[in-house]
Amino acid sequence: MNAILDALACALRDLFNLRVLWVVIWPMLVAGLLWLVLALTFWGTFSSWIAQGLDRLGVQTWLAGLEPLWLANGIQVVLQLLLFVPLIYLTALIITALFAMPVLIRMVAERDYPELARASGGTLIGNLWNALVALLLFIALWVVTLPLWLIGVGIIVPFIAAAYLNQRLFRYDAIAEHASTGEMAMLFKSGRGGWWGLGLLTGLVQFVPLLNLLGPVFAALAFIHYGLARLRQQRAASVA
Repeated sequence: MNAILDALACALRDLFNLRVLWVVIWPMLVAGLLWLVLALTFWGTFSSWIAQGLDRLGVQTWLAGLEPLWLANGIQVVLQLLLFVPLIYLTALIITALFAMPVLIRMVAERDYPELARASGGTLIGNLWNALVALLLFIALWVVTLPLWLIGVGIIVPFIAAAYLNQRLFRYDAIAEHASTGEMAMLFKSGRGGWWGLGLLTGLVQFVPLLNLLGPVFAALAFIHYGLARLRQQRAASVA
């Protein structure tokens, strides 16, 4: 647990580094712009899908009986816009994992872990495959657990899904440049509880308004610190 808390503390410290500020901003900007373009281009299609979903939940019926009409239309538009927020966050998370991680890893490694030799156990193909698997399983987790919402247990689904996505998405990239293939396999196998714990704690940030804007980079930094610290510890133990 101390290793997780240390990683979170280091990540929080690094967020205030001037070199990190741009990395915090641009994934959110790109994700927001991407979904804005998609929303404007396919607004009719998205509105139809969302209306069908609201109708199954009974919300559409409630809106139909609401007066005045402009209020009902306004509420529906707000609900539709709110549904884009998780999509923007998820997109920013993936952009951070794929494109911002190398910059963050270089910064953290040079300052805090300069003695760690780079074994380059990860690859670009592995990075892309890991991100794809993480995204597909994340979506599958949501779909499979939809019936749980009917019995009230569904409230835990977002937390489990966030924990899974963060640990699966960031753990590979965090150590891919420094660990060998064997070291990566050992770290993933021996420390599953730690990876999941860190995934859960960093995932909670995305449910806090405004703080969730920092969520993707905060999670990336936390996993980099945690992964490199554990790699350093593992190598020291093997020498001893």
